[in-house]
Amino acid sequence: MSIEISKVTANIGARVSGVDISKPLDEEQVTAIREALDVHKALAFDDVHLDDEGQQAFARHFGDLTTAHPTVAAVDGAPNVLPVDSERGRANHWHTDVTFVLNPPQASTLRSITIPPYGGETLIASSAAAYRDLPAPLRALADTLWAEHTNDYDYAVPDEQIDEEQAAQRAQFTSIKFRTAHPVVRVHPLTGERGLFIGGFAQRIVGLSVGESRKLLDLFQSYVTRPENILRWRWSPNQLVLFDNRITQHYAVDNYDGLPRRLHRVTVAGDVPVGIEGKESYSIEGDASHYTSVAE
Repeated sequence: MSIEISKVTANIGARVSGVDISKPLDEEQVTAIREALDVHKALAFDDVHLDDEGQQAFARHFGDLTTAHPTVAAVDGAPNVLPVDSERGRANHWHTDVTFVLNPPQASTLRSITIPPYGGETLIASSAAAYRDLPAPLRALADTLWAEHTNDYDYAVPDEQIDEEQAAQRAQFTSIKFRTAHPVVRVHPLTGERGLFIGGFAQRIVGLSVGESRKLLDLFQSYVTRPENILRWRWSPNQLVLFDNRITQHYAVDNYDGLPRRLHRVTVAGDVPVGIEGKESYSIEGDASHYTSVAE
């Protein structure tokens, strides 16, 4: 049975059928999925029957795995699997996974474990479409900018809502401080596409004040989060979503009244980002070698 790719929206997202990802994939299948990911940025697989081992095996088709997270604990007995659990905090903030390290993951997989009866969607945005949408003067400005990304703040819980347990979660999240400078416009290593590489961990534009940085980052971010550039994924049981972490952002919608919601995340080690002039990202603070290898 041949792999079928069905677009979900014009700018991002497709459903994949005709392949059983619980079994080892051959080279032709991996190539087809990789090519679909390059085009559509986010791929959804329905009716998948995977455990943690199976999810890791699928992700390994695309490269070496990272550990679960540089600072947050993994699923017991599965050091490469991060529990995305509503009881451990909610990532209702636009971000690209782990951009505060030198080489963030190239791809992320999310698998549905416990789904609330309503709400709990994951929004995934195309930063390539956002870059294309920029007016020429803003695009020319973005091409020249670099931004510092850091984990040294909490991206999921507002300060006024912090209780003792959440304070402990925040302390764990920032237990190793990371700061990395990345190009605001990243060139995708496989497609050559340009995308806005910002998101919630981007806190300051290099050479500008915090206030000036915030205004510019908010302006660029408004193009990422245009409704036309977003896939709104409503989870069902036994689903897996694979997305290109190099050229997307995502957001977990907190609209399910505190009901249980749990996904498992496995990420694939990435390369060091490169800007349009060929300059690579550089680390300012923090060593993430315990978390990820560097993809060639």
